[in-house]
Amino acid sequence: MQRFTCDCGNVLFFGSSRCLKCNGDVGYDPQSGKMMRTKQGGPMKRCDNGVRHNVCNWLLPASSTAVLCVACSMNRTIPNLGSERNRMLWARMETAKRRLLYTLLGQGLNLPTKKSDAQNGLVFDIVSTQSSIPVTMGHLNGVITLNLEEADDTYRQINRQQLGENSRTLLGHFRHESAHYLWQRYLSGLEWGDLMRLAFRDRFGNEWNDYASALSSYYANGAPADWEQNYITAYAASHPWEDWAETWSHYLQIIDGLETCECLGIQVQFIALPLVMLPAESGRLPAMLASNPAADGEFLAWLQRWMCLSTVLNEISLSLGEQALYPFVISVPVAQKLRLAHFYAQAWAVNGRKPGTA
Repeated sequence: MQRFTCDCGNVLFFGSSRCLKCNGDVGYDPQSGKMMRTKQGGPMKRCDNGVRHNVCNWLLPASSTAVLCVACSMNRTIPNLGSERNRMLWARMETAKRRLLYTLLGQGLNLPTKKSDAQNGLVFDIVSTQSSIPVTMGHLNGVITLNLEEADDTYRQINRQQLGENSRTLLGHFRHESAHYLWQRYLSGLEWGDLMRLAFRDRFGNEWNDYASALSSYYANGAPADWEQNYITAYAASHPWEDWAETWSHYLQIIDGLETCECLGIQVQFIALPLVMLPAESGRLPAMLASNPAADGEFLAWLQRWMCLSTVLNEISLSLGEQALYPFVISVPVAQKLRLAHFYAQAWAVNGRKPGTA
């Protein structure tokens, strides 16, 4: 996350809606990527979900006839707001969703809504298990469905323990499901022999392996004993689609983690730890894709910076009596999958800030 500043010079954060120094109303403008002042007659106005429900601090042009920001306009279903608990949990969901969209838009990805692009658009259904509708979290045809109860820390941690996961977060859910959306949008329609699709199969395996059978086997038997040698999480070992989703999720986590550290002045060169050195093949693309050695080296340097910084973050977290913030191991096969995820991100970027390795 960037470091934001108010017009008065005070530090602002991504979730800020008021400056604590000058008491001015502020909000995030997704078009400029900046925090801006909001005032009567100004160029920007607050999202209606911020005005009415205090769950959003994003802005939209004052001249727009729309009342919802780009993030809130992607909601197809929201929970019953007659419940105070639902409003609290929904606010947490919206916070995580905005961080996902901040990253995807910042990487130059075009994210239309279903209203503007029925085939490629993206919408969210945030549904409570306490309703009469069964909730299965996942993605289908541009619709990402999330269980509102996952915003309850106790509920989520019980699920994490029952599933044997190292980490389970709201933002992680959004990142994971965004990978399924992007796969369907950009890769599923390619010819079987397309190089982009062959590269996917080279790194992740045959995506047409029976998905239901693979998940059934995973939940019955668990991941292979040596899964950490080839996958970022145990769940990634269940099927190539889930391997991709877990890898993409971690790619976004690294982008955000590095940006936050470096924007706040935490630089690798000032850390008293040796830089983790991965072998050169860790940063190479599959053979069927043209590979630029300089770009491969930049990616590898980027990834190694994260491995060093994440070690520091883990040690700080453990020193505070908490679990490690990044309890994952990046093996050579995992690094190669992250390299392909980075390649895809660059290929799919059409506007805004392009994906970078620095």
